[in-house]
Amino acid sequence: MKIVKKQNPWFPSIFDEFFPENRLDSINYERFSIPLVNIKEDLSNFVVELAVPGLKKEDIVIEVEKNLLKVATKTSSNEEKTEEKEGVKFTRKEFNFSSFERSFTLPDLINVDEIQANYEHGVLSILLPKVEEAKEIKRMVEIS
Repeated sequence: MKIVKKQNPWFPSIFDEFFPENRLDSINYERFSIPLVNIKEDLSNFVVELAVPGLKKEDIVIEVEKNLLKVATKTSSNEEKTEEKEGVKFTRKEFNFSSFERSFTLPDLINVDEIQANYEHGVLSILLPKVEEAKEIKRMVEIS
């Protein structure tokens, strides 16, 4: 049983700000369902890295359509990943196994036929090679 507090929304208690009932309840867990991304560039490639721990590589789908790179999961948000055991109930359940989809617009200088992907230690790395003409050649210019 929980004690219900009466609170006037126009005059919140100063103690409510310093001692919230449960700090974890105010966290928006939905934002954690979209994987974080790093994008790197060198002379010959772009590399897109997504943090997707806990997935199998069979669950990840990568599509390239025109100039759009889509990364998604096959698992649905309704699919339950944890097994219910008899006599066991959750008092708190924060693990998030929802599906996601991220899209990235590719520049024209990407060679879409040579795109490669690797999944290791929870990080999905997508190598996006540049076309030969787009590679910059570094040279020294002599001053006369």
